[in-house]
Amino acid sequence: MVDPVDSILASIGNGIAPLFAPIGWGDWRAAVATLSGLVAKENVVATTGILYGFADMAESGAAAWPAFQKAFTPISGYSFLLFNLLCAPCLAAIGAIRREMGTAKWTLITIGYQTAFAYLISLIIYQFGRLFLDGDFGVGTLAALLGLAFLIYMAARPYNENGVKPKRRRHGAERI
Repeated sequence: MVDPVDSILASIGNGIAPLFAPIGWGDWRAAVATLSGLVAKENVVATTGILYGFADMAESGAAAWPAFQKAFTPISGYSFLLFNLLCAPCLAAIGAIRREMGTAKWTLITIGYQTAFAYLISLIIYQFGRLFLDGDFGVGTLAALLGLAFLIYMAARPYNENGVKPKRRRHGAERI
């Protein structure tokens, strides 16, 4: 049997793992599991089980918990779960999005938006978790603060039915 560390999948995972380090799980196995979730979301669970050495797990998964505790802190595990729940859906759903949107451009925008949103939420959760639990403040925490400010602004900004920001009227100016 081939050791997974020496596989092509591990090489790919090591290449993309640094992208996930700011959200708490820069391990190649977690990165590969997330990548496999693009085929089908249930593959995240199967790939994680196999890469952490639990191809035959019991229903409760009790044997896997010690391995997962070594790989993830509670807050990085939560970040991993949130990212995989919020990121781009499986290929079948992407195909349905493509059919409904009618163009590849809007499909890519949709997938990019979902993935960026998932990354931002995971970044906020992980960085704030580190700040509140460990007292760690760094560049990632600053990015999370800026991301949270952006989300609050987008949720609270003025909006009308046309999606256009309403114009402000000057005081004292009358319309003719």
